[in-house]
Amino acid sequence: MQSGSKNPVDVARLKADIAAARIELLSAHCAADRIRLRYSPQDIVHFGERSDLKKAFASAAALCRFFAQLEAQFQQREER
Repeated sequence: MQSGSKNPVDVARLKADIAAARIELLSAHCAADRIRLRYSPQDIVHFGERSDLKKAFASAAALCRFFAQLEAQFQQREER
């Protein structure tokens, strides 16, 4: 549901979804840190499953694009 659409935004649900996503992102961040601290980038690329790495790259890129878009809108709102 987007603001400006015919359906009103369920603010309580939105806030709960953001809080849940924050926890899931923290978990993913911790998992990435465990790998980063245990293995070198060269070992990860050499020994990691190619398909898993490609999927991880795609997921990380999609998250980066999504949050960059949100951050830009957040910054615009902060400047007002």
